[in-house]
Amino acid sequence: MSDPKIFYRELDALLAKIRIEEGGEDFLPSILQELAEKFEARLNIGNGRLYELQDEEFVLQYPVDGTNGAYVQQLSRDSEVVQLAYRNRSYIYDDWTLNSQFVRIHQDRLVMHAAIWVHGPEHQWLLVFDLKQGWVREEINLFLNSVRTSLNYRLFSDAIGVRLEQAVQIQKSLLPQSDPRIKGYDIAGFSQPAELVGGDFFDYFELEDGTIGVTIGDVSGHGLPAALLMRDVVIGLRMGLAMELRTVHTVKKLNKVILRSTYATNYVSLFLAEMEEDGHLFFVNAGHPGPFVIKGKSARQLHATGTTLGFLQDIELHRNYVHLESGSVLVLFSDGIVERQDEAGEMFGTDRLAEWIMAHQKLDAKSLLKATFEHVYEFGGSSPWDDDATMVIIKRE
Repeated sequence: MSDPKIFYRELDALLAKIRIEEGGEDFLPSILQELAEKFEARLNIGNGRLYELQDEEFVLQYPVDGTNGAYVQQLSRDSEVVQLAYRNRSYIYDDWTLNSQFVRIHQDRLVMHAAIWVHGPEHQWLLVFDLKQGWVREEINLFLNSVRTSLNYRLFSDAIGVRLEQAVQIQKSLLPQSDPRIKGYDIAGFSQPAELVGGDFFDYFELEDGTIGVTIGDVSGHGLPAALLMRDVVIGLRMGLAMELRTVHTVKKLNKVILRSTYATNYVSLFLAEMEEDGHLFFVNAGHPGPFVIKGKSARQLHATGTTLGFLQDIELHRNYVHLESGSVLVLFSDGIVERQDEAGEMFGTDRLAEWIMAHQKLDAKSLLKATFEHVYEFGGSSPWDDDATMVIIKRE
């Protein structure tokens, strides 16, 4: 190794490229090409090859010509050279009998080899290199282990990213794709997760006799665990209401489902209402922040009618009633709205929310929803949301 400073600088550059290089089928071959360009002469390595596990064989994938046929096209998964790489994660083959397993054309003097085992959640690869005269064991070990660690981290990160994107799409499919158009009402809803996915949700239901159902809920925490439980809650609600079960019975059954969940440390607050065309609204509130009914300068909060779900096997829960007069605004929200803090640590709060809605209640539901989210976002210094935030605006015309 000519100059250690240059070596470490180039190694850092390679590891950075592994982190940011575009993924895909050509990712590992492109890294091998980079290794050849920057390190063959410096470390006395060469002829990098990439084998991928297919069934019980590691099959040569790059270079496709196998360096003019000098190297074997397949390595058995159970072969000694593969098992040494698997057990040690990287391995220098300084036993001449082992090196003969990598080549098809036997020369007078075999070249030594080194290999690293690279894997993602579903695929495994073997990267094999020749060791030319003048190689140094400490340098090769440092190089191989640095590359192996970075490649494995990147491959797992890519796989997790794909799964998270799938989770994002699944969660989006569970939330309403559009707001319902109901005679006499103007409705708009939106949910903003703090991470890629979250535990907040809202939904609309068509019930019997033209009655409309609306719900909003919040699974404790955020991120993937909350999103998984949120999925179960939304599906459970839809199934219960589709079977024409009454709201109290549906929510009590849902509580038992949550208690049996793998994520039993999570709890769920939930507001569920049945809204009739003439403004009669029957609701249950299982520990959720009380929605506001606002008209003019008055504000009435619909407080809890039972405990949060997921704590107790049997819960006390009852239904309550409110009448939505013409011109009134029903505001459903999660605690991510009212608990958002400004730079001094002060929360937005329910009083400030009620005052804001009162001042802007003449806006249509969609405009009021958008303006409120923007106002709360700016209140928090336009910093990223640190909790999931959801709101539904229902105006009775």
